[in-house]
Amino acid sequence: MKYENNIAFAEKLDAADPLAEYRKKFHIPKTKNGDDCIYLCGNSLGLQPVTVAAALKQELDDWKNLGVEGHFHGKNPWKDYHEFLTQQTAHIVGAKPAEVVVMNNLTVNLHLMMVSFYRPTKARHKILIEGGAFPSDQYAVKSQILFHGFDPATSLVELKTGEDIESLLDREGDSIALILLGGVNYYTGQLFDMEKITGAGHRKGCIVGFDLAHAAGNVLLELHRWGVDFACWCSYKYLNGGPGAVAGCFVHERFANDAALPRFAGWWGHDKASRFRMGPDFRAIPGAEGWQLSNPSILAMAAVKASLDIFYEAKMENLRAKSVLLTGYLEYLFGGRFEIITPRAAAERGCQLSIRMSKDGRKVFDALTAAGVVCDWREPDCIRVAPVPLYNSFMDVYRFAKIFAEAAT
Repeated sequence: MKYENNIAFAEKLDAADPLAEYRKKFHIPKTKNGDDCIYLCGNSLGLQPVTVAAALKQELDDWKNLGVEGHFHGKNPWKDYHEFLTQQTAHIVGAKPAEVVVMNNLTVNLHLMMVSFYRPTKARHKILIEGGAFPSDQYAVKSQILFHGFDPATSLVELKTGEDIESLLDREGDSIALILLGGVNYYTGQLFDMEKITGAGHRKGCIVGFDLAHAAGNVLLELHRWGVDFACWCSYKYLNGGPGAVAGCFVHERFANDAALPRFAGWWGHDKASRFRMGPDFRAIPGAEGWQLSNPSILAMAAVKASLDIFYEAKMENLRAKSVLLTGYLEYLFGGRFEIITPRAAAERGCQLSIRMSKDGRKVFDALTAAGVVCDWREPDCIRVAPVPLYNSFMDVYRFAKIFAEAAT
């Protein structure tokens, strides 16, 4: 598309946007003057769907009126509640329903997956992560390496920015047990070619998993078709599930009935038909559900479900198409005046642009905040901006670019 830097063009894009009405499905925070703020921080915490309050009230009412019977006789019986999110979740990550489950939080799920899929040996003990991985991933990976009696100094390998993963695997693949990369790097916004990485890793005998915290609900995913072994993601960023929202997990169907695969077990992962017989021997549910530990947090899941229902209606392919236009428009409006460390190609990024500020970065960020913009500052010199297609408009992007240019001059 040939963009134009004027308000009439932004209005024209919004008028033609088939997803424009979805903005009304979210609460937009207000400025001190009562106007909608320019909220460009969905990569940190997504906005609240309007339907969340009613979803929570339904479960609170059932708890109030039914007590424990809400597990079986509520409008949405709690015993099966996580299953009400399965179809929508599978749509978002490109999976079969049996391959996904909503449970726990992100780092908890990463640890559970590494219990099963990081099985180091003396010859093959390394874990490959991206350079500058999110700190929680680094902590989790290093702790797993130490738990197995290895040293992160020799068992942790980092994929450097711009480094070709196939060349790295040619050198070190025979000693790498697990590849665990972020689908989208949280800092730079780089989208990794997960299909290529999965194929390259498997050819070298590596298990391949992804942290999709910044990818789920942001970019198109085809986890089943790509053959990814496992993946985990949070639900409070692009998926708008609320602060600390319950997370999600994918396990490829080829592991669905692998009884030899080690795992940490809990009663909610036990065979549903015999779960309430309270027997002592664990028999896993086939598929991703078999990795569950405890009964689901209903109130937390109700908030996530309210958002996932919106995604299922809007469809990821439509959201991605708007995202490409929206982020491309923001990049165009910057006009090459600022250093963007996010890849320029749409296929190599999601809806985030990370701007490196050579000077006065914090001052610029504070000026944006004072002007009613909500975005994200990352030390030492980066402003992260995420125009989210579900609730951001082209006018949001146009107004932000003007405020940013004024603050940075």
